[in-house]
Amino acid sequence: MGWFSKKKTGTAADVESKSWSPFQKLKNSLTKTRSKITSKFKDLLSFKRNIDEGVLEELEVVLLESDIGVGLVTKIIQDIRDAWKSKEIEDTTGVYDFLKNDLKQSLKDGNSSIKIAPAPPTVIMVAGVNGVGKTTSIAKLANLYIKQGKKVMLAAGDTFRAAATEQLDIWSKRIGADIVKHQSGADPSAVTFDALEASLSRGIDILIVDTAGRLHTHENLMNELTKIKRVISKKIENAPHEVLMVLDATTGQNAISQAKLFKEAVGVTGIFLSKLDGTAKGGSILGMRKEIDVPVKYVGLGEGIDDIQEFDADKFVDALFD
Repeated sequence: MGWFSKKKTGTAADVESKSWSPFQKLKNSLTKTRSKITSKFKDLLSFKRNIDEGVLEELEVVLLESDIGVGLVTKIIQDIRDAWKSKEIEDTTGVYDFLKNDLKQSLKDGNSSIKIAPAPPTVIMVAGVNGVGKTTSIAKLANLYIKQGKKVMLAAGDTFRAAATEQLDIWSKRIGADIVKHQSGADPSAVTFDALEASLSRGIDILIVDTAGRLHTHENLMNELTKIKRVISKKIENAPHEVLMVLDATTGQNAISQAKLFKEAVGVTGIFLSKLDGTAKGGSILGMRKEIDVPVKYVGLGEGIDDIQEFDADKFVDALFD
């Protein structure tokens, strides 16, 4: 029985869980991933050993088993090797802190904040295959902006899946967002165009455009997404200002393969990593920056509407390794 199963409603533990700081919430969501990654590191680095190629080889194996990607592992091992040869670190006691700092720097390459348009609306196009939690992630994102005092509109552009429009409509009512929707099967570009018109006339600050997650073929899906992006850019100069892709953290390295395909087709500018709390594969986020050259901008930490955080490299690495 886990900790959550043991605690009783109204106890001090229950009150504490509801008052977790953002960092505590992030750290709690990374419990499974942290257990997978850091336990192996601690076994390897728990006693003082002089660094040599044998130690580096052992460390490489541990890193590869942590689901962070071959590209980043290769870089980290070379960075540690360089630090060892320059005598910046001489034994394993210095590796842990060096590794943390190296990861922080790797994740900081690129802007992790959302690009805001000089004049509203800021248009955020959201892509992602079915099943990654795209609709819920959009609702979380919209709610976050509403809490910041922004006027938000949703465009229900995933018209090929009736449930997507229904879910987005329900969320819009719950969080107080405007929504533009058409009948099931309608042209997503038409929905997007109407939402653009409405956002301009209603003084909307943030327009979030949902898109299809699956069509008959991959080519059809990419063509549809490209068409929507073209409609947006014709209506509003330099829009969409962001193209976010929702990736499921539980799929690990497979998520990176998805992102590469979408980036090539529609120029993904940021990642929303969902379901981070339910997986031991959260280490994949460490390799994303290296593998696809796109920054992670948001993480989903649970099923609640407030279970979202802007990505912060320092806090993420600290929560993962401390």
